[in-house]
Amino acid sequence: MNIFLLFLLLSLSPFKVTSAHTGTNPFTPKASLNRYWDNHISNNLPKPNFLFSKASPLDRVNSAILTQLAAHNSLPAHFASFCSLANLYCSFDSPSAQTHQQDLVARHFKDANFAAYSNKNFANYGSSQLGGGDSFKNYSDGLNSPYDSFKKYSKDANSHSEKFTFYAHEANVANASFTSYGADSAGGFGEFTSYDDQVNVPNLRFAAYDSDANNHRLSFIGYSHDTNSGSETFVSYGKTGNANPTEFSSYAEDANIIGSGFTGYGESGTGQNDSFKGYGQSANNPHNNFKSYGGGGTSGIDGFSNYRSGANVGDDSFQSYARNSNSGKVSFSNYGKSFNPGNDSFKEYGTGSKGRTSVGFKSYALGRSFKEYAKNGVTFAEYSSLSKEGTEATKTEFSGSLVNKWVEPGKFFRESMLKQGNVVVMPDIRDKMPERSFLPRGILSKLPFSTPGMSELREIFHARDNSAMEHVLTNALGECERAPSPGETKRCVGSIEDMIDFATSVLGHNVVVRTTENVSGSKQKVMIGMISGINGGNVTKSVSCHQTLYPYLLYYCHSVPKVRVYEADIVDVESKSKINHGVAICHIDTSSWSPEHGAFVVLGSSPGKIEVCHWIFENDMAWAIAD
Repeated sequence: MNIFLLFLLLSLSPFKVTSAHTGTNPFTPKASLNRYWDNHISNNLPKPNFLFSKASPLDRVNSAILTQLAAHNSLPAHFASFCSLANLYCSFDSPSAQTHQQDLVARHFKDANFAAYSNKNFANYGSSQLGGGDSFKNYSDGLNSPYDSFKKYSKDANSHSEKFTFYAHEANVANASFTSYGADSAGGFGEFTSYDDQVNVPNLRFAAYDSDANNHRLSFIGYSHDTNSGSETFVSYGKTGNANPTEFSSYAEDANIIGSGFTGYGESGTGQNDSFKGYGQSANNPHNNFKSYGGGGTSGIDGFSNYRSGANVGDDSFQSYARNSNSGKVSFSNYGKSFNPGNDSFKEYGTGSKGRTSVGFKSYALGRSFKEYAKNGVTFAEYSSLSKEGTEATKTEFSGSLVNKWVEPGKFFRESMLKQGNVVVMPDIRDKMPERSFLPRGILSKLPFSTPGMSELREIFHARDNSAMEHVLTNALGECERAPSPGETKRCVGSIEDMIDFATSVLGHNVVVRTTENVSGSKQKVMIGMISGINGGNVTKSVSCHQTLYPYLLYYCHSVPKVRVYEADIVDVESKSKINHGVAICHIDTSSWSPEHGAFVVLGSSPGKIEVCHWIFENDMAWAIAD
């Protein structure tokens, strides 16, 4: 270890150094950024305060210390100080809210009604309860990182119901654990409505769920709808249950890079009835693993309708599915009608089954593999292989109704709506990401940012196996490393200097960056005021940058062809006063979009037929050539 590094390490207690002249010191990261901007942006327009406010808060001394630590792979030993001084968000797995959790032991005889309830640990809740029901409304609603745990929930209950409405709705990183849920219960039902809806990184675990239960009905409606990355695991779900119907409606619909693991699901059950409607519909790169699903079951029925319909690539694996089952029935309708084909693997499907185990596929897409598939007692019913030209797809109608897919009002609109005096619905444009700062380029350049460097990243950010932090890291890498869409140019940036470099590489050095001024008008009707088109309202080049969840501030920046960019005053409908100044982008060429994209659902068209517009949300931004 060199002398300079030894000196730096000796100063870490917690190595916070301050200076009365930090703001004007020419060696601070912010001062360096100012010089970089002046050297790379050719116009004299005012510097964008909203962008510069996200620059690293480090002073010159702490910046130098952290740079040296990063260069010598010594950041893991100073994780807390690194996160605090650089204004990172490193609390995905250990929020302060956990210290305030309470353990409720509830052998109660009254029904419970929890409204606006969050971050709690329930142990042995509702055991041996007879009849009645518990209702959780707005549970952990809109929190950044909710952590909820239910252990021994409704054990030995009889005819008892549990209802969760808006569970972890609009959370950022949701950690929820249901252990020993409904074990040995009889009758009653559990209902999850809008479970983890619009969550950024879900991390959900259902273990020993509904085991040894008798006719305890479970309903998941809107499960993980419109989420971004993350994972859900179902372990020992419904084991040795009797006639327990489970229904998943709209499972992981419109999700982005979602991973689901079903292990020991319905094992040794009798008369189990599981229904998946709209499973992974219109998802982007879903990864589902069904392992030991329905093993040893008797007379079970599993139904998958609209499985991966409209999905974009992905990877699904069915291993040891319905092994040693007796007289079961599995039905797949509209399987794999993907926008871009993914990989599906069936291995040891129905092996050792007895009686007449029926497996039916309707409108099954081309390119799937079946390994060690049981030939005895298993039948394919109405199998229809989809040709490369998609001719078979034209003969088979979707059994689900896509028009019922929920898309937030105002999220997408036509260009004709951008006219002064028009009243429109503004979507929720609030930034729901945790507050973080960019890293200085000197530190950033010394940190890995690639899948091969994942082991080092795990060490730096203290990411345990299957932790929320691990999911955050892997999901960001997956999105940043994926191949660009047709016509797209993309790059993920963790410093303002890198963002400047990408924008100027696409647009040249005479550029300006814009964002929507504030969040006023969100989720309400507003009026369009004065409006102007960038570059005279003509088709132009643009670079859009969207936040990606990561410990430091990370943006996914990309440029797509043929767009028009607008600025518009947002006016209150009643008072006619200006409340906001918005930036909107209209995509003129939508020919490469999925036919089941939410924009076409709400606007009623198809790829290449119409343009689609959307607002730039809070803290996102659009770069364009200066007028």
